[in-house]
Amino acid sequence: MKDNDQKQEFLFDTINYKILLIGIGVIALGFILMAGGGSDDPNVFNEDIFNFRRIRLAPTTVLIGFGITVYAILKNPKKA
Repeated sequence: MKDNDQKQEFLFDTINYKILLIGIGVIALGFILMAGGGSDDPNVFNEDIFNFRRIRLAPTTVLIGFGITVYAILKNPKKA
């Protein structure tokens, strides 16, 4: 009988899940920024693969997203 009275508790608080979703969105944005730059013809080299967006901005965005997700996991919600 007591088992029915207990409330289901989640592992994290609501704010943790919100921060986690933001981090996953930032990671997805980083991978979208990495996309493209290829050439349709395999005999032609496309220099666009080495531009700033794909070499610096996109990997930095992905790493920031991973940092946000780690923060969301480690954040301790304040219990009243």
